[in-house]
Amino acid sequence: MALASLLDAGADFDEVRAMLALVPIDDWHIEVAPVLRGGVAATRIQVFSPPTDTSRPYLDIARMIDKALLPPRVQRRSLATFEAIAHVESRIHRCPVDEVHFHEVGGIDSIVDIVGTCAALEVLGIDQIRASPVALGVGTIATAHGVLPNPAPAVMALLAGAPTYGRDLGVELTTPTGAGFLAALATGFGPLPPMTVETAGYGAGTREIDGLANVVQVVIGAGQVEGETSFAALGGDPGQPVSLLEVNVDDVTGEVLAHAVATLLDHGALDAWVTPIMMKKGRPGHCVSVLVDAAIGAGLAALLASETGSLGIRWSDWQRRISARQIHDVEVGTQAVRVKVSPGRVKAEHDDAAVAAESSGLPLREVSRRAEEAWHRSNPPGDQPRGLA
Repeated sequence: MALASLLDAGADFDEVRAMLALVPIDDWHIEVAPVLRGGVAATRIQVFSPPTDTSRPYLDIARMIDKALLPPRVQRRSLATFEAIAHVESRIHRCPVDEVHFHEVGGIDSIVDIVGTCAALEVLGIDQIRASPVALGVGTIATAHGVLPNPAPAVMALLAGAPTYGRDLGVELTTPTGAGFLAALATGFGPLPPMTVETAGYGAGTREIDGLANVVQVVIGAGQVEGETSFAALGGDPGQPVSLLEVNVDDVTGEVLAHAVATLLDHGALDAWVTPIMMKKGRPGHCVSVLVDAAIGAGLAALLASETGSLGIRWSDWQRRISARQIHDVEVGTQAVRVKVSPGRVKAEHDDAAVAAESSGLPLREVSRRAEEAWHRSNPPGDQPRGLA
């Protein structure tokens, strides 16, 4: 329903399907159709794939998405959604996250739903996601684990901290997949924020519900906090919304700090660093700073707290402007090295250069120099574009 609502709001289906084709799963296809639900014109999607009773390990899905050549934000959002569900399943079934197996969520249709929704968000250029209070049903539901209460335990765990309300309907109004989206991607809950509405879309559920339009509504628009002057309003590019997370700690070892920074980067942080500071009572300490995509800020805030043991986190919203860049492959000896090309600069990728230096016996700086010169030789100044798209 989430994917259908975004397609209904104008996400190009061919672009979404092209991104989905990058994920290594076979034997599936999507059908998109206009329908009515409670008198509301909506879009319904159906994902068709061979039936199976086998579960799929969370780690297999994470590796699958990690290896797919998806746009970075689509990959981060997809991984964050599966990770949120996996951590909840780990607690419910009392097993390590690495041993979590998905049943319904691990099916091909759910993988297409989650990655496809994140792809549609990217096609529409959605930077931030907010949600209304979440509706929940009553009774019981049939699952791969047997009959469970409605809402399911995974849904309740994923919605911790979110505003909810109940409807006297024996229907699963919020699924683990839907709750996973909210837990991983929503930056806040409540009424519609101040914004200029651009379009709306409606994604249809399978069933008709008496007295209720069984649809997910998405509203897309542009907003700005009252009193703020954006860079775009001053004539510059609007930039990418990012969040800066920070903690001050004075009782953490250097080894723990290094591990925290590495873990945060592995989980999608755009950057992370540690700054020596002087804290109260003259105690030396460190400020751990993390720059994150606003869409996954909540998840990384929790990770920052758990890795450093901090009892509080500062959070501020910023915008960043990054120069367009392209990645090209060159050869240094027999080793392939990627170079990052932006207007006015060419820079060898450190990890590739380090591997080439190890295999060739050359100094790292020499490998980097040769890689950058190789790109310049194959791209004479007259052939180089003035800007990059």
